[in-house]
Amino acid sequence: MIPEADVGNLTSAKHLNWEDLRIFVEMARATSLAMAAKRLGIDQSTVSRRIAHLELCIGASLFERTPKGLQLNTQGHQLLACAQPMDTAFVNLAQTLGGQRRELVGPVRLGTMEGIASLYLTRHLARFNRDYPGIMLELVTSTQQLHVTRREADIFLSFFEPHGSGLDVEHMGRFALHLYASPAYVERHGEPASVADLANHAFVGYIDDLVQIEAVRWLEEAVDDPHIVFHSSSMLAQMFAAAAGSGLVLLPAFTDAERFGLYPVLADAVQVRRDLWLSVHHDLRYVPRIKTVVAFLQRLFRDDPIYAC
Repeated sequence: MIPEADVGNLTSAKHLNWEDLRIFVEMARATSLAMAAKRLGIDQSTVSRRIAHLELCIGASLFERTPKGLQLNTQGHQLLACAQPMDTAFVNLAQTLGGQRRELVGPVRLGTMEGIASLYLTRHLARFNRDYPGIMLELVTSTQQLHVTRREADIFLSFFEPHGSGLDVEHMGRFALHLYASPAYVERHGEPASVADLANHAFVGYIDDLVQIEAVRWLEEAVDDPHIVFHSSSMLAQMFAAAAGSGLVLLPAFTDAERFGLYPVLADAVQVRRDLWLSVHHDLRYVPRIKTVVAFLQRLFRDDPIYAC
């Protein structure tokens, strides 16, 4: 293990190499040697050697091994805060010199929750791929907040307003959630005729102690003390369990749950709303490929009446 040192002493490191820093930034994002090497178009041994050289120059380890892969330690986060703006500036310069058309190339990582990713965005991204074949859009799903300031994602779509230094945050719209039932469930238990009837019905919902984003506690907002018979951390699992007749389920309108055999119940009586927010780090906001993805999402949500409620 390389002895730890304060990354604030970077200016005294005479042998720092820009290529080492560039590879470090990509490694911080990829969390594995194999992925970083693939993105950079070099072999894993080169990535490993460059990171080792950078750690030697700084006099500190930058990563630690975890079950999720290589993760930045405290020194790594400090260095990333310094190196990331440099990397962004370099990319902007290279793209400016490279010409307008060649600007729209490279990866863009879009992070969001599983439900809107799988049940909504995937229906629209084929059009983006056709229009911008040079941009490699990566859709990352998570049950918790992804931090654009740590390069966990370039763009983050969320059901809550993110806060943090250096973030550009934009309100993208508001969507409704409806209570849904399957014919199989209604055949066995009947359809609720009023909100009071819901006390006698079964529901599917999230696992309470695994909820990491408070905004998804929507069932409890709509129904007092719901009798949940099926729990899952996955919105998709909840939806398919409800479609099989396990219970009633509260789902966002963007899921288009009717295509899976569900239909809304008590649509006028049970009303829940959530906001949709987009966040991107200020240093990345005007990188051409990032700007292109943001503009696509802005048009998508602006033109879809689902997000106008």
